[in-house]
Amino acid sequence: MAILSSPLQIISSTPPVTRGFTAATVALSALYAWLRFAGVGATPYLTLIPGLSFLYPWTLFTSAFVETNVFEFIATIIFVPPSLRYLERLWGSIETIKFIVVTVTFSNIIAFGFNWIEFIATRNADMFLYGMQYRGQMSLQIGIMVAFTQLIPEHQVQVMGVLKTRVKSLPMAYLGLSTVLCFVGFQCPWIIIQFGWFVGWVYLRFYKKNTSDVVGGMVTYGDRSETFSLLSWFPPFAHYPISLLGNTVYSLANRLHLIPTTQGDVESGIYTQVPGSARAEAERRRAMALKALDQRLANSASPAPSPNPGAGRSSPPPLVREASGSKTSDKAPAEVDLGDTTK
Repeated sequence: MAILSSPLQIISSTPPVTRGFTAATVALSALYAWLRFAGVGATPYLTLIPGLSFLYPWTLFTSAFVETNVFEFIATIIFVPPSLRYLERLWGSIETIKFIVVTVTFSNIIAFGFNWIEFIATRNADMFLYGMQYRGQMSLQIGIMVAFTQLIPEHQVQVMGVLKTRVKSLPMAYLGLSTVLCFVGFQCPWIIIQFGWFVGWVYLRFYKKNTSDVVGGMVTYGDRSETFSLLSWFPPFAHYPISLLGNTVYSLANRLHLIPTTQGDVESGIYTQVPGSARAEAERRRAMALKALDQRLANSASPAPSPNPGAGRSSPPPLVREASGSKTSDKAPAEVDLGDTTK
């Protein structure tokens, strides 16, 4: 009876947004599979096809619920619902909905516009307007990885039960896989990962409302810490050109009032702590302290054991007494054991 009730307990303990999102994914993916099995051809009302989506604008969001093959469906079910469950408990239902809608919809809008630019440049409508079908949750997956990089960057995970890596390494690895597959000719749907990473980072950096901590009655947005800046995602040799581009775009967006204003330049290395990112900053500082402690323990080398039979005993420290303004000290034993200096 306990075995039968355990799935129900898992479902009942899952927050509502995660539960509804998972149910919609299962339902629309099953509908797509049934339509394909029934011999129905293109389904522009379920998936995003750039040449037809003018007639079906809702697919800019709902196409994320459709996984077109069993492997992508399994990967989505394994990764996305547990991740959304964690984020929803941390952020709340409203902020989780905003994150899902923004990451999926804006990534699809960018993909839609990018395909039209390719069509204008090449005049190949069969490939770029009608030959590409965007669907699935790859953009949301990379967005969730970016969120975990903000919240628990030093947390260690196992990939496929074999490879150990830190959470902050996962987005760039997924982005690298997307880049390689796009270069070899699999633009759709893998390029959506590129857009999902950028949209997810921009939203968490500038727009996400911080509801956990409010200082002086003021609502704050984003995470302006240096460790979550745009430069932190790239190697040092790329910092200079990226900083120039990032500062220019950021200044222009500020002048146009496109993002909430804050003190200090976000990409200039000036650290500005924002309420709501305290949890992430505490995690970063704890990880840095643990790393420093590990290095100190690794660098401290203990000397060879002493042949003295009394090496296992440690001598008491000298005693210092104060009396009548003068100090007297008891002499320590002649032989002081240094065999256990690490304690």
